[in-house]
Amino acid sequence: MAYKKKHALVAVLGIGIASAVAWWLQRQPEDLFSFLAPAPAASSAASPASAAGPASPRPPAVEVAKVQEATLVDEAQSVGSLRSRQGVMLRPEVAGRVKAILFTEGQRVQKGQLLVQLDDQLQAAQVAQAKAEMSIAEANHKRNQDLVAQNFISKRTVDESGAALEVARAKLELALATQQRLKIIAPFDGVTGLKQVNVGDYLKDGADIVNIEDIDAVLVDYRLPERFQSKIRTGQKAQLTVDALPGRPFTALVQAVDPLIDANGRSVGIRGCIDNRQRQLRPGMFVRVNTVFAVREQALLVPEEAIVPQGGRTFVVKVVPGEKPETLVSQRVVVKTGLRQPGKVEITEGLEAGDTVVTAGHQRLQKDGTPVRVVDLAAAGRGPGGAASAPAGAASSAASSAASSPAAAGVGAGSGGPSGGAPGARAAGSDRPPVAKGPSAAPAAPLSGPNPCLRG
Repeated sequence: MAYKKKHALVAVLGIGIASAVAWWLQRQPEDLFSFLAPAPAASSAASPASAAGPASPRPPAVEVAKVQEATLVDEAQSVGSLRSRQGVMLRPEVAGRVKAILFTEGQRVQKGQLLVQLDDQLQAAQVAQAKAEMSIAEANHKRNQDLVAQNFISKRTVDESGAALEVARAKLELALATQQRLKIIAPFDGVTGLKQVNVGDYLKDGADIVNIEDIDAVLVDYRLPERFQSKIRTGQKAQLTVDALPGRPFTALVQAVDPLIDANGRSVGIRGCIDNRQRQLRPGMFVRVNTVFAVREQALLVPEEAIVPQGGRTFVVKVVPGEKPETLVSQRVVVKTGLRQPGKVEITEGLEAGDTVVTAGHQRLQKDGTPVRVVDLAAAGRGPGGAASAPAGAASSAASSAASSPAAAGVGAGSGGPSGGAPGARAAGSDRPPVAKGPSAAPAAPLSGPNPCLRG
């Protein structure tokens, strides 16, 4: 029994010693075993540091990018539909037969212009009767006033004749108003639609006759999520594109914001106005709206891979020159982020333009002051022999490596993909290719007169 225990103890000790030796060998630099392979004479005398002792471990490799300045647009996309600034369906207030139609379909009409005349023969007779009754009432009242001055009649008779005169005058005004209701006039300047009646039709009160639309300016109604309700303001501009008119951008002026948040969709209603004096837009069109909240010049952007969230705070790792010459070390910095776009994050505090930040290799940098080695993956792909890394040199060499790295590509190139970005921010002109204008996008006639959206 003691013999078996002795062998087990020896086995355990042997395994432990072998593991320790293997661990120690893995921790040693490669130069320790260089004596096993023949080395050229030039290599043995190349570096005096090698003769002094074993070389230090190589710094961890990281990828970097430069902090860039760009024009950042804070915006939000939505869809909406167009409607007339003023639109109404004309309907008669009293029943009658259509006597004359004094407009053509699609005609531009002026405010107060007579459009439809209903048969007013009966109403004209009632007006004549009311005028005659009022004339008799006026004569009687005047005669009673003369008689009461001579004390031939009582004052009560004069009061009664005066009241009869007022009744006759009211009947005349009622007859005139009824006759006027038989004339359908334009309530504002606009364009007539398609008529729904013909001459000779008998119309009841409330029947449709024709619609009038004021399209010198059209309104766009759309909705945005409630998180934008603090950003939207009257007077802001929104860019519109219309599927029916490709290649023709339009600008809308925000006129009103609904104070009520829709409880079903948690969205806020917005109404904008578009100058439509060229008559390119029509009510009912479907539009895509891009509301611009603000434009930030010289915003600082970094790749989103550089952001390291930790415990409710956000960090980035900067690459700065070390204490020793021609060395680079890491430095962790607390930053505040702003808007996001696909692949990019705005930094509002903590960094400056031109700083170099780490985009890959954060796990190797556990503390500040760790020496780093900048790797240029683009150069490695072009080189004939595997990965090419920049030596641990000055900060200028790190900057040149970052400029050639794909992670440090400029904002103007645009990421194009939706991953990692949030709608509502973009670099100006970065993700929108120019639209080729075809024959449908012919130049429109120049505008004249004031913008109708600014009236009132």
